Amino acid sequence: MRITSRDNSLLHHARAVRDGKVKESIFVEGSRLCEEALSSGLKIEGVIYSEEIARKDRAAELIERLQTTGARTASVSEKLLESISFTKTPQGIIVLAERPAISEDEFKARQPVTPLLVLVHGINNPVNVGAIIRTAEAAGVTGIIATTNTSDPFSAKALRGAMGSAFRLSIWKGATYSEVLAWCLERGIRTISSDASASRDYTLVDWTGACALIVGPESTGLASNEIEQADETVRIPMKGAVESLNVAVATGILLYEAARQRTQK
Repeated sequence: MRITSRDNSLLHHARAVRDGKVKESIFVEGSRLCEEALSSGLKIEGVIYSEEIARKDRAAELIERLQTTGARTASVSEKLLESISFTKTPQGIIVLAERPAISEDEFKARQPVTPLLVLVHGINNPVNVGAIIRTAEAAGVTGIIATTNTSDPFSAKALRGAMGSAFRLSIWKGATYSEVLAWCLERGIRTISSDASASRDYTLVDWTGACALIVGPESTGLASNEIEQADETVRIPMKGAVESLNVAVATGILLYEAARQRTQK
């Protein structure tokens, strides 16, 4: 099907999904990320692609595979694609898919005896959330927990930052900070937060057991009472006049120390 009107119902729906107005669906843009969505087994609901990208062999093959899912599929001009894209330069193909669904109970059941978790609390930049999820998968994290006041891990920007990791990692979304800490305590999972004023360096902590790294808001970090609720607090030594690191960078440093220790265990 070829769409020529900006007011087409599929394009209207795509904009609503892009803007987070349709909670049951996610907005996936770009060939690589659309391939990840398809290979992850997500239910594909709609496919919109530019006439230009359809002329490229790899994209044409992907479009053909997407069409076999039975999803509503349409080609559009570059100008129409711009009207629904969330990037300044449209990526040629957009997929609307059913939001990955995992219940709290399913998340908990999937965790191994010694999980390595990341608790993302109060981070409102979706790009950082996506980068944390991508880094977490690379470091061997077994699950992500995003609290109620954290940017949606399945928003278009977060998905782009995660580059497919959000489709593969178990993600528990919508719990409160206190609920997560209570569950960790019940399961014997040590909670570890990061704070520049902590007395112990992150390399001096034992990351080999069941543990959950807590990372907080970009601008303020975790509140003092939230830090106090964690079992341990660590710091990343910094030189010069630098007072803090980007939260995704800091998370990567901590997780790779955990990965190093776990590999050598």
